Amino acid sequence: MTDLRTRLRAVPTLTGTPPQFDPEQAPDSPHELFVDWLMTAVDQHVPEPLAATVSTVRADGRPNARVLILKDVTVDGWQFASSAASPKGSELAATPYAALTFYWIPLGRQVRVLGRVQPADPDDSARDFLARPTPARAESLAARQSDVLADPTEVEAAVAAQTERLTADPGLVAPNWTLYTLQPDEVEFWQADPDRRHLRLRYRLTDTWTKERLWP
Repeated sequence: MTDLRTRLRAVPTLTGTPPQFDPEQAPDSPHELFVDWLMTAVDQHVPEPLAATVSTVRADGRPNARVLILKDVTVDGWQFASSAASPKGSELAATPYAALTFYWIPLGRQVRVLGRVQPADPDDSARDFLARPTPARAESLAARQSDVLADPTEVEAAVAAQTERLTADPGLVAPNWTLYTLQPDEVEFWQADPDRRHLRLRYRLTDTWTKERLWP
């Protein structure tokens, strides 16, 4: 039987077809380029193009990562949402820095966004919560995210109870629901090359944004 390492080496990588990209023509701000890349992913029907890995720092100094959904991108930063009582919320309260990683495989493109995370005004967080589908709001109201689950039927019962609450009070908002904005000081755009001569363009913020080409 072939060993695992040999099998893994046989799996194809860098299978995407990157669009044309000239780093010399990139805009002065990373936000504009990111939106262009994101909408290209949307237009090309890349599966779940809004999915991003957000990495935070645990209390013991170890990194912690999970996938969530991008809510918006503005000149102020990249927005995502979560319960402030969740592990990621607690980690951001203690160490308000994070990284977002996007990887659009069919396009051979990756974007890394690093910076400080700022919670939004409660009214903005409430509006974000109320824009969610009813099942998602019910789950958030019932959630004891990452607590040990002794009996899976508890989830169904808790969500059903919260759905009834939402039916009676459609404006109900989960008290810990928080819209976060990652305010970047570094953004890197990466485009794959089958010969590993990947295109890499990094933006760094001092007083203004500086663009730098990087070695593959």
